[in-house]
Amino acid sequence: MLALTDHDEAGGLPEAAAAAREAGIGFVPGVEVSITWSGLTVHVLGLGIDPRNAALARGLAEIRMSRRLRAARIAQQLGAAGIPDCLAGASRLAGDAAVIGRGHFARFLVEQGHAVDTKAAFRKYLGPGKCGYVAHRWVSLGCAIGWIRGAGGHAVLAHPDRYGIAPRQMNALLDEFKQHGGRALEIGGGLRANPLPLLRLAKHFGFSLSTGSDFHAVAKGAADLGDTPSIPDDARALWRDLEALRSAA
Repeated sequence: MLALTDHDEAGGLPEAAAAAREAGIGFVPGVEVSITWSGLTVHVLGLGIDPRNAALARGLAEIRMSRRLRAARIAQQLGAAGIPDCLAGASRLAGDAAVIGRGHFARFLVEQGHAVDTKAAFRKYLGPGKCGYVAHRWVSLGCAIGWIRGAGGHAVLAHPDRYGIAPRQMNALLDEFKQHGGRALEIGGGLRANPLPLLRLAKHFGFSLSTGSDFHAVAKGAADLGDTPSIPDDARALWRDLEALRSAA
């Protein structure tokens, strides 16, 4: 089973669904919505969505517009730091994607020899406090979950172990996530990730588990497609519910 969850964009779902059918892979339509919580950028996955839902489509279009404005500012700041043509380069790497994100800038910086890999590009240029960083305020947690649930989907908190927040903050985030109707936590980030803390949090809050590689593109230093830990047999796995819904459809 495979889900496509592009950042703030659902335009690739028809092509992905067709390719999955041809390959005999169960496909789950999804999206990854950017939100701001307590000053942090957090990502919420929507799995099993109807991308034709009007409220979801409008909301994602608004986020994409704000992303385009941010991309122009990132390119301007990198240009002022002596790295020209960043917007054109990031746009080229984005291809037909409607969204230009920091990952595309990171790949361009690697391509041009300014960083050894995408992680280094974020550390050196694109992370907070660096020359290419542009702070941004996304939609609220409740708004994103409302869109996802309104489109018939399940809200999953993406890679919670990457936000670098203290246990008290994490508990507050998960409590609010649950209050708004959040359904599951994602474990992933490659086979070397330690899922045990997230397994304990999921059990404490009553969340199901999802798993994903967070694959963005074929690039040095990036996670590979399908490089993800398995959900333990004794845990509640969201994919089982999604499979049951597909079978009943």
